[in-house]
Amino acid sequence: MNPIYRKFQKMREKYIDTLAKLYEYSATVYQKVQFTQWYDTKEGGYTFGSFKEKADSISKILTQYGIGSGDKVAIFSQSMPNWSVAFFSTVAFGRISIPILPDCSENEVTNIINHSESKVIFVSKRLASRISPQIMERMTLVIELDSFDIIKADDEKFTCDGRASVPTPDDIATIIYTSGTTGNAKGVVLSHRNLASNVITCYHSCKRTTKDSHLSILPLAHALEMTLGMLYPMYTGVTVYYLPKPPVASLMLKALKKVRPTTMLTVPMIIEKIYKASILPTIQKSRTLSWMNVHMNGLMCRIIGIKLKKTFGGRVTFFGIGGAKLDPEVEAFLLKAKFPYAIGYGLTETAPLIGYAMHGWRGVGVMGYPVYNVQLKLHNVNPETGEGEIIAKGPNVMLGYYKDPVRTKSVFTEDGWFRTSDVAVQDEKGRFYIKGRTSNMILGPSGENIYPEEIENVLNNVEGVSESIVVERNGRLIALVQPMENFIDWDNESEEKIYQKLDEWKKKILSITNRNVNKSSQVSSVEVMKEPFEKTATQKIRRFRYKDSAPTIEEEKRQ
Repeated sequence: MNPIYRKFQKMREKYIDTLAKLYEYSATVYQKVQFTQWYDTKEGGYTFGSFKEKADSISKILTQYGIGSGDKVAIFSQSMPNWSVAFFSTVAFGRISIPILPDCSENEVTNIINHSESKVIFVSKRLASRISPQIMERMTLVIELDSFDIIKADDEKFTCDGRASVPTPDDIATIIYTSGTTGNAKGVVLSHRNLASNVITCYHSCKRTTKDSHLSILPLAHALEMTLGMLYPMYTGVTVYYLPKPPVASLMLKALKKVRPTTMLTVPMIIEKIYKASILPTIQKSRTLSWMNVHMNGLMCRIIGIKLKKTFGGRVTFFGIGGAKLDPEVEAFLLKAKFPYAIGYGLTETAPLIGYAMHGWRGVGVMGYPVYNVQLKLHNVNPETGEGEIIAKGPNVMLGYYKDPVRTKSVFTEDGWFRTSDVAVQDEKGRFYIKGRTSNMILGPSGENIYPEEIENVLNNVEGVSESIVVERNGRLIALVQPMENFIDWDNESEEKIYQKLDEWKKKILSITNRNVNKSSQVSSVEVMKEPFEKTATQKIRRFRYKDSAPTIEEEKRQ
C-alpha cells in the first residue's frame, strides 16, 4: 500500500463522517482490492475501484430520470454483489435508500414503497413477482438488480434534471422498515452520521484488515449485515463473499470450505440448530463422547470445538452473534469449546451496535459492555431486583421514525436518551445481562414481572423441542412448542400412536419446565405447533401473531 495512503488510513476516523466519504475512501485506498464476489466465482464481483465506477454509472442513470438528492430509492433483493452498488448509487449522492427485507410479502412491499414515497426500485429476478402491477406502473424506474437492466422507465421523466448532492453528516442516508416481533411496521430514519459512527465503533470493537474475508449469510437489508457486513468491510478493505441461494446446510458447508472466512455474522437460531441437530446427536450416539460428557465435559467440548472451527473453514476469528438472545446451554458449550464467538447487542434504531461481549468479557447470558463512543445505563431501576430498562446515547442513535413523531417521542426520555425496551441487570463488573423485553413482559397475578424469554430458555432445552414461545391467555401461561425435524414420524406411525406420543411429550415438557422455573412462571399447558413459527429477518418469532390463537396439532385433531 502507498505510504501516503497509510497516513490517510490513520486519519480516517476523523475524516469519515458520511457514507459518501466512506465510498471515496474505500475506492481510493483499496482500489485494486477485491470488495465483493460470489463464493464460487469472481464473475459478477467488484474490486473497490470497479465498484465505485459501477455505482457512479448507475447514479448517472438515476440523474437522467430526474432522481435527485432527497429522493427515495428502494432495494428489494436477496444479498448479492450488486446490492451494495445499488445502495451507494443512492446514498453517496444525497439520495435516500429504502432497503426492503427479502422475506417481505407483496402487500408489505407495497406498503413500504407507498409510505416511503419511493420513485425507483431495484429488484432481483427472484423477487420481481412480489412487485404489484400498481407499484410497477407508478415507478419512475424499475431496475433488475441482477443485471442492472431497466425493466420499466417513465420516458416522460427522462429530463436529465436530477440533482445529486454531497451529503452532510446529518442528512438522511436510509430508512429501514422493521416490524420487529410486535407488528406495526415502522420506518427507522438513519443519518450518514449514525451509520458512519457505527462503522468506527465496529473497528474499535474488532479490528479487521485487507487480509480478512467475510462470508455474508444474512440479508443486507437488515441493519446488522448492512453495517458490519457491508459498510465496515469498506472501512477496512475486507473482501465479502455471497451465496447465490438461501444458506441451506449443504450450500453453507461448500461455501465455508471454499472461502474459509475469518469473519461471519449470524443469528442465534443458526448456531442453536447446529448444536441441537448435529452436536448433541453426535454426543448421544457415541459411547466415548457420552462418557466424556459426564466425566470430562470440558475436554469433550474442546475437542468438538476444534472440529466445529474446522467445519467453519478453520480460519474464523470473529463469529458475531446478534439479533436475539443466545440459548444459555448453547453459549455454555461455545465457551467451553473455546469457539471464537462474540455477542453483539443493538437495534435498527441504533445503527445497530451499542453493546458487545468478546474474549474474557463473555459469560452465559452476558450482553457485555457499551461499545466505543456509546453510553448505556439502566433506567427506572427496581431496587428489589436491580432490573431496569437499558437506555442509550451516542452519535449512532436514529433521527426518529419516518412520519411518526408520536412514536418517536415515546422512545426517548425527556433528557434525550433512547429507550431500548430491553430490561437488564448489571453484575459487579458492570456487565449487562438482558432479562427480556418490556413489550413481552407478562404481569403475574401478584404483580410479578414474568419474562417469557427466561421460560423459553428452559423449554428449548427439553428433548425434541426446536423452538418455543410463552404467551398469556386468560391469566394462564401457555407454551407453544415446535418439535424438531423428524422427532415425530408422521408417515410411519399410526395416528393413535402419534397422539399418544404427543401427549406423553407434552407432560414431559410441562414437568421439566415447571421444575426449573419459579412459582410465578409456572406453565399451565403446552400446545404443539402445526407449522413453523413466523419470523423476522433475524429469525425472532413474531410473537404478536400467536397471542390469541395458533394453528396447533391439537386443533387439527379436534377437527
